[in-house]
Amino acid sequence: MPNYDLTSRIALHLDRHLVFPLLEFLQERQLYADEEILKAKTDLLSKTNMVDYAIDIHRSLHHTETVPQDMLDRRAEVVSRLKSLEEAAAPLISFLQNASLVQDLRPDKQYNLQMLNDRYQIGPDQIEALYQYAKFQFECGNYSGAADFLYQYRALCTNSDRSLSALWGKLAAEILMQNWDVALEELNRLKEIIDSKSFSSPLIQLQNRTWLMHWSLFIFFNHENGRNGIIDLFFQDRYLNALQTNAHHLLRYVATAVIVNKRRRNMLKELIKVIQQEQYTYKDPVTEFLECLYINYDFEGAQQKLRECEDVILNDPFLGKQVQEGNFTTVPLRDEFLENARLFVFETYCRIHRCIDIGMLAEKLNMSYDEAERWIVNLVRNSKLDAKIDSMSGTVVMGTSYVNVYEQIIESTKQLSVRTYMLAKNVIESSPVGQAAAR
Repeated sequence: MPNYDLTSRIALHLDRHLVFPLLEFLQERQLYADEEILKAKTDLLSKTNMVDYAIDIHRSLHHTETVPQDMLDRRAEVVSRLKSLEEAAAPLISFLQNASLVQDLRPDKQYNLQMLNDRYQIGPDQIEALYQYAKFQFECGNYSGAADFLYQYRALCTNSDRSLSALWGKLAAEILMQNWDVALEELNRLKEIIDSKSFSSPLIQLQNRTWLMHWSLFIFFNHENGRNGIIDLFFQDRYLNALQTNAHHLLRYVATAVIVNKRRRNMLKELIKVIQQEQYTYKDPVTEFLECLYINYDFEGAQQKLRECEDVILNDPFLGKQVQEGNFTTVPLRDEFLENARLFVFETYCRIHRCIDIGMLAEKLNMSYDEAERWIVNLVRNSKLDAKIDSMSGTVVMGTSYVNVYEQIIESTKQLSVRTYMLAKNVIESSPVGQAAAR
């Protein structure tokens, strides 16, 4: 299973605090030895201010209650630094905690800065201190406090780069607190800034999009509308380009989203095209399942890959989320994936065979003959296949249907208006006039 584990690839594009939930999942699944996971946590914690957590990990790793002196000294240093930062930001924090005073703030940031300086003697130094205090709170693991202070800082900050940094921090904090609705709002806000901001080089903008796609996995596989969200984001030309340039492994997640989302079957053809293009740079059982089924029409291979997909999903931090139902623990996405993948297999099989033996299908489905017959009836009805069941011969007879020329034209031009709009938008934003308007 570790051959399919993407944690090491994904972690390169995450804030180190976002890696902890992934390590917790791997530890729970026992994919690696506890000692390895604890050492990985210790390495991450060494560059944060979560000293108490680091002390707990040290005790677990070394099976001792004794704490090294350097860790105690580090803890004292963090407490002292936190206190000094709080004192530096105290005038502004006191102002922001007074609801009646906050009402004086306006959308005009320059007005706010001038008003704060004239009435309350709060200047750029205190605003910068608020940012440093919020950042330090985040590093200490106080994500709630950090999110609040970063939100307030952005309302006053006039430096676009520093404001963008604060938004990244706010997004990370909301993800770690599992506030998925708020996190999705911050994600969309961040995407809008990344797409419109004039970066010093296209490479930096590409890197920001790559980070955004990786961070979005936490949201899209926990938010109720996430399966639509990941498809909408990842199939946009700019982000699809980032995936194919910088993050081929994200194909696993967008492929899974397309398979489990019955309403977005129209994206399957586009997905298959991308998988074909990237088959020499990235493969895993999820992409190979679709490759076997829709490119090679290898049904035996698809069945084998489907069994491997189950293990991949169960042991993936984003896909293997467990839900407690009474006395049972289930993995909802695994169940939906297998159900829809089997439908893909048999819908494809039905479309390329004229006569299908029900007994053979029953054997492959591990069902009784009667169960298989009922299953096929439902499949034919739901998929609107032109088929008839011959109970006397025990076969399913498929009809022959052809798509007329008008439907072919409609299908070919369905996405044309959307792509034209996106192309026009890209041209406008990349022009000097468009960049000036964005600023």
